[in-house]
Amino acid sequence: MEGVIFTQEIGLTLAVMAVAIVLFITNAVRVDVVGIIMVVALPLLNIVEAKEAISGFSSNAVISIIAVIIIGAALDKTGVMNILAKQILKLAGKSESRIIALISGTVAFISSFMQNIGAAALFMPATFRISRKLNFPVSRVLMPMGFCAIIGGCLTLVGSSPLILLNDLMEKWYLDNAQNPALTDKVFESFGLFTVTPMGVALVAAGILYFVLFGRFILPKKKVDNNDTSFISDDLIGTYGNYIGKIFELEVPEKFESQKLEDLKIRANYRSFLVGIARKDGKRIMTPIWDDLIEAGDVIAVVSTPQRIEKLAEDLNLGIKYDLEVFADELSVDNSGIMEGMIPPRSGLVGKSMREMGMRKKYGVNPLALYRNGELMLESISKLTIQAGDALLMQGAWKKFHILKDQPDFIFTQEIKGEVMHPEKAKLAVTGLVLALTLALGFHVQLSIALLSGALFMVLSKVLTIDEAYKSVDWMTVFLLAGLIPLGIAFQKTGAANYIAVNIMNLIGDVSPLVLLTVIAALTSFFTLVASNVGATVLLVPLTMNMAMNAGIDPKLAALTVGIAASNTFVLPTHQVNALIMRPGGYKPADYVKAGTGMTIIYLAVMVAMLFFYYM
Repeated sequence: MEGVIFTQEIGLTLAVMAVAIVLFITNAVRVDVVGIIMVVALPLLNIVEAKEAISGFSSNAVISIIAVIIIGAALDKTGVMNILAKQILKLAGKSESRIIALISGTVAFISSFMQNIGAAALFMPATFRISRKLNFPVSRVLMPMGFCAIIGGCLTLVGSSPLILLNDLMEKWYLDNAQNPALTDKVFESFGLFTVTPMGVALVAAGILYFVLFGRFILPKKKVDNNDTSFISDDLIGTYGNYIGKIFELEVPEKFESQKLEDLKIRANYRSFLVGIARKDGKRIMTPIWDDLIEAGDVIAVVSTPQRIEKLAEDLNLGIKYDLEVFADELSVDNSGIMEGMIPPRSGLVGKSMREMGMRKKYGVNPLALYRNGELMLESISKLTIQAGDALLMQGAWKKFHILKDQPDFIFTQEIKGEVMHPEKAKLAVTGLVLALTLALGFHVQLSIALLSGALFMVLSKVLTIDEAYKSVDWMTVFLLAGLIPLGIAFQKTGAANYIAVNIMNLIGDVSPLVLLTVIAALTSFFTLVASNVGATVLLVPLTMNMAMNAGIDPKLAALTVGIAASNTFVLPTHQVNALIMRPGGYKPADYVKAGTGMTIIYLAVMVAMLFFYYM
């Protein structure tokens, strides 16, 4: 095999690639800025044309990401992803390992018939909800999910772009080499839909096992964002934090004699606040008032500190649950929280007490504390006359606060973090998803157009407003991926990819079949980190099939090696799935190097072993 001449364009391309890798690893600038640097630098150096440099912004992958994020946001807003999260929690419980295995396995399965970027993006909202409910960093789950979404593309021949191309590339090679004596007695047979399934199952299982066994060592422990997961936000902790605490559940014993809430004096004696009552018949009271009864068999939700709740439980002979179970949905941070509202001069509360106004019934929120003239008041606040300028701390469902923000009675001092759910539109949201999948899988419409159709349906059916759709998109991910696409174009256009591949093949010379396949797998894995996996497949399939034929190996085996190894892209956030989860997971490039290096080695080892024992 003849070598390829090294040119100035190849040298510049390799230099730009080296700069990008250094910037990724050192985190000298944010990753999306690295993408923008690529867009600007490549045409200025005359490596690619200007239209090629900006082509990433209109690429199938980038448009697909934008559209699928909008679809995912619509499914989340209508509660569909909440239902999915509940089912996962029901099966996995509170075990981080089981949650990782269940989510990763499910996403891998979906990736077997759907583009991996779509599977990962659709599952992200459910992953966030699960992490918030269990109060562990989403960074512990997103990377395993993302990696398995990539690997899941190897479960069927239509799971990833390289495998979809494989039969066409092999058939063309056989036609081009039809006169070769080594092929005269061989008839080309294409791979079947499930030819790669045994390999894919082994790789997915290895990926899940890798994270289950070593996840606590290799996954970053990013601090959970308090604005999303804490009961009280950072900006309120300084004023109220030492007095409010968190939510506990208390079980009322069967021997308990029914008493009115006012008679229990929970607020007066324990500086604790009852915010929910669950009856034995399933009825919920989320804004209990002074004359509501606490009865035997009830479960009550109380805001308190650990010290005060233990004293309360001991005095009233109640059982403590330190984690929410009965109220896990109603009082989760996705559905409820604490807000501080200032009382303006024109508020209808001025000059009246909260009890006179029937505040809990009127507004559907629980008053916790009142702050007036530098003094924090906790007891008997419902009987105090409200004055303009008072700050009222309230607990309630986010949907109630969203209603209150449009009324003149309160001016909220923080952004309302929750969202108004619209479960009545869940069927419309699912219809939008089904529409996108039907167009892509049933009618073979290009993925970006199919997903955009689904996203447009969400807007036209008013599941989302267009502003909510724009807001849901992570533009950092868009710029990162769009900026990396022209680097892949440069690799192909300048011949840098071919230069590296040919010289490595010439360097290894005559080796055993197993060593040759290992080199092919490693070479493909490298190319998918710096160029598109489709580009790497188109380049390497004919090249490696020639090498395999000369070495006396079935050329189809070399092509299969390339197709599978094209998904071995974990060390850098250059794959579109890795780029998608980078910002939401709070990952840095070093996190991918740490977790991805081990995954890459295991992937290669399992792949080569399966090739040797199952396919050869």
